[in-house]
Amino acid sequence: MTGTATPPKQLLHLVFGGELKNLEGTEFKHTEDLHMVGIYPNYKLAYDAWKNAAQRTVDNAQMRYFIVHMHRLLDPNEEKR
Repeated sequence: MTGTATPPKQLLHLVFGGELKNLEGTEFKHTEDLHMVGIYPNYKLAYDAWKNAAQRTVDNAQMRYFIVHMHRLLDPNEEKR
């Protein structure tokens, strides 16, 4: 055996954000203005993208970014990670 490592399982994550109607909820003011940051193959890359986007908009208290665990939507029976 040559010791080839199995690549990690792809766990897709979507990072997006927008301006909220109020700070207590998750309803957006204008869905047509949502900022789609990207889709990432693992949580670490998604978190880094989320943090970068959130830091760029820190002056706007209504602006929020989210990470969606797409792999859980695609395979709801998958073990949560």
